[in-house]
Amino acid sequence: MKLQGLLDKNKASVNKRAMASSYKAARERFAELEVDTEAAVETALALPVSVHCWQADDVRGLEVREEGADSGGLQATGDYLGAARTGEEIRRDFEQAARLIPGALRFNLHAMYAETGGKPVGRDELGAEHFATWVDWCEQNGWGLDFNPTCFAHPLAAEGLTLTHPKKAVRDFWIQHCLACRKIAQAFGRRLGRSVCNIWIPDGYKDATVDRTGPRRRLVKSLDAVLEKRLPRVVDTVESKLFGIGLEDYTAGSHEFYLLYAASRGVGICFDMGHYHPTESVADKISATVPFVQPILLHISRGVRWDSDHVPRFSDEVRAVCDEAVRSGALKHILWATDFFDASINRVAAWVLGVRALRKGMLYALLEPWKLAAEAERTGDTTAKLALAELRAELPFAAVWDYACAQADVPGGLSWLAEVKRYEAEVLAKRS
Repeated sequence: MKLQGLLDKNKASVNKRAMASSYKAARERFAELEVDTEAAVETALALPVSVHCWQADDVRGLEVREEGADSGGLQATGDYLGAARTGEEIRRDFEQAARLIPGALRFNLHAMYAETGGKPVGRDELGAEHFATWVDWCEQNGWGLDFNPTCFAHPLAAEGLTLTHPKKAVRDFWIQHCLACRKIAQAFGRRLGRSVCNIWIPDGYKDATVDRTGPRRRLVKSLDAVLEKRLPRVVDTVESKLFGIGLEDYTAGSHEFYLLYAASRGVGICFDMGHYHPTESVADKISATVPFVQPILLHISRGVRWDSDHVPRFSDEVRAVCDEAVRSGALKHILWATDFFDASINRVAAWVLGVRALRKGMLYALLEPWKLAAEAERTGDTTAKLALAELRAELPFAAVWDYACAQADVPGGLSWLAEVKRYEAEVLAKRS
């Protein structure tokens, strides 16, 4: 069947009777394995996912770029039509995506998305008033709002150094920027409930780094200055990275640095799935970290050979992270977010694909008969444990996913793609 014919077929109304029959059979099958599908669907849809704004415009932001500014190690590749050019276009695009994504949502802003009425405002002088439209919009839609300092794409980040810079004046500028961002997040929290303020910096060197200690000592002092005072309704997290473009040899904010900093200072840690060695498991870090550091902020992304921020798929890596979040009993300590940017495909579709993939992972993990497998493991019956793991591939997950989409009143199957293509023709294609 040709693609267009398939899309046309999916436009048709869902056969609710057939879906109900499939779900009933699936529910009974899972119940035999002591899994409550109703509870799994309810929990999976209730877990909020904080969706990043920068997918809409390829990480360009809304500032007037100053001379000497660059991406700071961030690169969106491709030139698909319809990139958002204004805050209003970003908001309109996300509203379309949100209609196609099941479950609770939040929104996630970078400081470079301030709306200042065309007037230049230094990043160290930003205030909550520069994000008032974003807050009103989130409140109208029932979404929480999270925040990030933008320590890149700026003349004072042109050397690849911000909070670790050897010049005190440069460090002080970025300290003031991060302090301003935490106050902005506090204002978000007062209006919309708690707000996560996540700090990531690109600081490092391209080749043959001699002094690895000095930048890290400066980073400790800078972060201490930023995080010295706890702010109500703000959840502070710090994010590590293995390397960046132009910073291949050394990154000051490594995994070990931030993990120990978070544990010693009582702040949260962010694990981005693209920020580690390709064979390193983010899932394994959850149970090792939760006893010492809470919360864990998970940035769901997909690296292809490196931190390329591809759109997440319902992959082994996503399933493993979700599995461990459920198995470890750590769901209450985990904050879910996305972080990817692909300019080679429809940007609204990228949001829909990526967040739906994460939501599938959550549901898949909650449907696992892991308690039976854990019992087999405790009693030493490793054969039964392996058999249960293999059985999982045979269980009717798709029927429960379709039911979850129906419960959330969003399209199942490929129906959402037809909606994205309609939006592309009516809105995105008309952008110059």
